[in-house]
Amino acid sequence: MARLGATIAAELVAGDLLLLNGELGAGKTTLTRGIGEALGVRGAVTSPTFVLARTHARLAGPALVHVDAYRLGSARELDDLDIDYEASIVVVEWGAGMLDGVAESWLEIYIDRPHGGDIEAEVEPRQVSLTGHGPRWSHWGWFDAAGH
Repeated sequence: MARLGATIAAELVAGDLLLLNGELGAGKTTLTRGIGEALGVRGAVTSPTFVLARTHARLAGPALVHVDAYRLGSARELDDLDIDYEASIVVVEWGAGMLDGVAESWLEIYIDRPHGGDIEAEVEPRQVSLTGHGPRWSHWGWFDAAGH
């Protein structure tokens, strides 16, 4: 998941918004950590569950804002966090259904962690699908992590 985050980070610019969905333990924060490391943010990227949003500054370029929307009930509550979407790269976990009206474009990333696999395996497999919404991400369309 961290390697995928680094790959995605290479495409990100100020104003980009990513929506991460998947069950608890799917790898949303690990993906965000990979994005942060590739962007060169200062400090560790950790889950913002209890603070709702963390801003990770960079030496150069837009900050990474990491949001956990699990406890938020609507797009209005997300908007109330007063995030500067245009000047930042924003990653929102658990934000399904909350981005309409907040942003014109976003990349939705769904992470599925299959159950019943080899629990002794060093790396658990994940299935990842990416769906672009709006003009910024229209060229991404829909594809899975294998590029299909």
